[in-house]
Amino acid sequence: MVEELVAAGVTLVSAGAVYVMAAARVVKQYERGVVFRLGKLRPDVRGPGFTMIVPGVDKLRKVNMQIVTMPVPGQEGITRDNVTVRVDAVVYFKVTSPAEAVVRVEDYRFAVAQMAQTSLRSIIGKSELDDLLSNREKLNQGLELMIDSPAVEWGVTIDRVEIKDVSLPETMKRSMARQAEADRERRARVINADAELQASKKLAEAAKEMSEQPAALQLRLLQTVVAVAAEKNSTLVLPFPVELLRFLERAAPTPQQPVQEQRQQPVQEQRPSLEPRPDPDSEGSISGQD
Repeated sequence: MVEELVAAGVTLVSAGAVYVMAAARVVKQYERGVVFRLGKLRPDVRGPGFTMIVPGVDKLRKVNMQIVTMPVPGQEGITRDNVTVRVDAVVYFKVTSPAEAVVRVEDYRFAVAQMAQTSLRSIIGKSELDDLLSNREKLNQGLELMIDSPAVEWGVTIDRVEIKDVSLPETMKRSMARQAEADRERRARVINADAELQASKKLAEAAKEMSEQPAALQLRLLQTVVAVAAEKNSTLVLPFPVELLRFLERAAPTPQQPVQEQRQQPVQEQRPSLEPRPDPDSEGSISGQD
């Protein structure tokens, strides 16, 4: 009799151990457990730690609550200004409602990936090339809103969306390089012209001051000579004022003026007299009559 009781106790203990082993589940800290009892969702979500289910009746499905980093494959598209580009992005999301993530969508990861790809193509078509290159923050916010709107119904929240890289054709890269070079050259010319304008104003002020004091011009000339002589040159160039040459040219008589006067005098002497002369025949006839 005792042996039968011992055997029955051992059997019960073994059955209980098997039941506990079959019913025991461990949920990690970053996971949540969703229980289905005979295919029906239980309202209570199992938290992290040790939990029990009914073997053969309940089914526990664990859902990861960590932030998931999902790269979006490069998508080719045509921008609003008709430029073909290839854009890569990355999506950060996490599950906020484990029950909805399991029940509402078959595979929430695949659904988020497909939504991210279609939204990225839509953003490329609505944006210009300059926005993709320089205004990415605004595009990231728009892309996040486009993905987050349907994802909320799946129990998923989009944490962040970032555009990683924008690939351009080689012809477009060369065109942009030429544009940047032309812009730099334009700015360099404007800076040089501005410098010339400022220098001309200062030179005009200096000339005005030197005109009041003629000795200042001579001192400046001597400073220039000293600066040129300091270079140890064998040839010394002295600047000569152009105004002095013009003054000497106006003061000196022109050598061609007397020659022209001499050429005009014989012409005046050879001119015939305009006074009437008496006819000799008429005089003779007059004297004979007398």
